[in-house]
Parts: sequence; structure tokens; C-alpha cells
Amino acid sequence: MAIGLSVATEIQQPATQSHAIAPAVVLRGEGAWREALPMIAGLCRRPLLLGRSACTRPLRESLAADLRQQGLAPVSAELEHDCCEADLQRLSDALGRAGNDAVLAVGGGKVLDAGKLLADRHDLACITVPGSAATCAGWTALANIYSPEGAFEGDVALKRCPDLLVFDHALVRQAPVRTLASGIADAMAKWYEASVSSGASSDGLVQQAVQMARVLRDQLLLEAGEAIANPGGAAWVRVAEACGLTAGLIGGIGGARCRTVAAHAVHNGLTQLAASHGQLHGEKVGFGILVQLRLEEVIGGNRLAGQARRQLLPLFQELGLPVSLADLGLAGASLNELQQVAAFACRSGSDLHHLPFPVEPSDLLAALVSTTTSSEALLAPPQG
Repeated sequence: MAIGLSVATEIQQPATQSHAIAPAVVLRGEGAWREALPMIAGLCRRPLLLGRSACTRPLRESLAADLRQQGLAPVSAELEHDCCEADLQRLSDALGRAGNDAVLAVGGGKVLDAGKLLADRHDLACITVPGSAATCAGWTALANIYSPEGAFEGDVALKRCPDLLVFDHALVRQAPVRTLASGIADAMAKWYEASVSSGASSDGLVQQAVQMARVLRDQLLLEAGEAIANPGGAAWVRVAEACGLTAGLIGGIGGARCRTVAAHAVHNGLTQLAASHGQLHGEKVGFGILVQLRLEEVIGGNRLAGQARRQLLPLFQELGLPVSLADLGLAGASLNELQQVAAFACRSGSDLHHLPFPVEPSDLLAALVSTTTSSEALLAPPQG
């Protein structure tokens, strides 16, 4: 299989490193929520039950009833925006008034991030219950912060992973199929980014994490289509857990040397435009993979990156993932707006600069456009 691997200069590692590798307990499988109830009761008595989406409110009400039957006294709360400081401050005040002793976050990545961050700031037990396989946020010791309008602002490293992760297949299977496709793109980015950011590291854990990312990518290439076509089947289970669990484990083992690179930087830049907010996190990251491979091909001179991009395009099209600016709702974006995306993605300290070659905003702008035109040309039906 073609790959998009670039080699960077080895960086001297500190004598000691800290890794927040995994949740203390991971409960996975059909009916995991029911089995988790005694564990939750062992962690807390009055959890803050955090969610956001109105469409998942009935589910959260059902889970709250289960908690009450367990003798707990859950207090329900909802985000008004994405994981943003305004919401976090409001919820922090509510935590103090209600006397909560844990945060139990149920939903997508932004809800899970908010729950983890609240628990971290208040030194409370943290329980994550993913409502989809769209991200590995239920696993990681990391939270992304957005503006109230939905623009990415930065990420925050947390002291530890959640105390309990409940990955109930029945709950995850209820999510729209689009969320799994998004999760597949987000998980695949582990390979395309970690293989670059790890450089020529001699660290055994980093090397092993990168190889895990390669195996993860290969599994998704082989089974993504089957997983989407047959929710709940054997391939679906493997793919959903790969997206929601394995992707998080890779980041935990690899630590700082298995960082995000241009794919996530492009996502961060795209969120600065309101027109892209209808797209899921992994959908923007997936397009970012294509853009990163284009940068590696054109600026880095890596022919394998071009092969990798052409390999991914048919799969992304099959899964309904964006492969162009138009697919992201940005067909009408002005030059000034695209320059804004490129400038944010290339700002000082951006993960994009983990690429082994310099990239200026003008380079990224060209890659955004050429990725779109190249994707459209490669996927166009043959003439005649």
C-alpha cells in the first residue's frame, strides 16, 4: 500500500517523559453501559451528566434514570456552544452550586472534551460515554477549545485520561452513519501525521505507536466500506473501536512525538470560516490529510505522498467524505477567506510546522486549491 511518509531529523529527547496513556478502565461491547453502572456508583454519588444535542436528550434522560435506579443523584446540564470558555465557566459555577463529585459526559467529541476539561479543572472523577465513533475524544487526556461561534482556539493537555470510558456498541450504533465515516478519516490521520511528526525517532514507544498507526490505517482501508454498509456487523465493531479507542491509545503511547501535523492544522484553519461549521471534525481532518499529502508531494518532493493521496480519494468518495472545498461548503469562499484559513493554519506554534519543510501561508493556499482541482479531476467520470 502506498504511504505518505516523510523523514525528519531526529530530535534529542529529554531523559524522562510523561505519558497519559489510557483511561483507568475501558468497558466496551454491547450492553457496556449497564455493566458500567456499579463502577460509576463506585466513583461518585452526584455526577454532572453533561450533553449538548437536543436529539440526544432522550438518551441522556434514559441514562439519568438508570443512574437514579443505581442510587445516584445525577444533575443534568447542557453545553450551549462547542467546548468554549463561556460554557465552561457557566458549568464550573453550576458544579460548585450542585456539589457534584464527578463529570459524566455523553455525546460527541466536543461534549467529551468539555467534560474532561471540567473534571480536570475541578479535580473530579471523569466518565466518558461516546455517543458515536466520530473521534477518540472519549479516550484522550486532551481537550480542544473553540470560540462560542465554533472557531478553533487551541488545545489543552489534561493531567490524566478519564477514570472510566464506556464504549457501548448499542449507543454508538444509534449515531448517524456519517459520524463513523468522519471517525474513519480522523483515525486514518494518525498514520499520515504520526509518521511525519515522529521523524527518525529512536524512542521505542514512539516507533511502536507509529507502527500501530500504520496497522490502523491498513485496517480502515480494508474494512471501512463493509463497516459503513453493515452497522453492527463484525467489521463495524472493529472499525468503530479502531476510531473510538485504538486511535486514542496510539496518541497515549506515542506522546508528544506522535503529534498532529498539517491535517489537523487545516481543520483548525477551516473552522475559522462559519461556512465550514456544518462539517464534522473528521470530515475537515480528512480533507486536511489530502492537503498535507499535496504539500508533501509538491514542496517535499515525496512521490509516495502523491500515490497515497490517489489511493485515498476513491475510499473518501465511497464514504461520502469531503475531497474538495465545495464538499466542505466553501465553493463560494472568497480569496480573502481562504487566506484567513491558511494564515491561521500556518500561525506560529501551529502543528503544521511539524512538517520537515517550511510552509508559508501562500504555499498552503495553493495546496488547498490544487487539492480541490486534483481531486475533482481524478474522480471525474471518463469521457466518451
